[in-house]
Amino acid sequence: MATQTVTDNDFASVIQSEKPVLIDFWATWCGPCKMLAPVLEELSDEHGDKLTIGRLDVDENPATAQQYGVMSIPTLILFKSGKVVKQLVGYRPKNDLVAQLADVL
Repeated sequence: MATQTVTDNDFASVIQSEKPVLIDFWATWCGPCKMLAPVLEELSDEHGDKLTIGRLDVDENPATAQQYGVMSIPTLILFKSGKVVKQLVGYRPKNDLVAQLADVL
C-alpha cells in the first residue's frame, strides 16, 4: 500500500479515517524530506493495514500547513479520529519512527 497524496481540499476527510493517519508535510526542494520519503513508503507497505500515511506538499497546499503551524519540514503529524496526537519534526530513521509510532502499529 503506497503513501497517499493529500491536498488542502481533501485533508479534512483524510484525517477522519477509522485508522490513525500520519501526514508528512514536505516540499520538493527539501533534502531531508527526500530522505524520509522511501522510509514512509516502507512503513506504508509494512503497516498500511493499521496506519494510513499521507504526504502533503506545503508549497502546493499552504493553508493546511499554516493551520497546523508547520514551520519546519519534514514535519510528521499523527491524527486519530481527526485529532492531533503526536508531532515529529525533522528526518527520523525508520527504527526511530517505528518506535515513535509503536502505540498505533
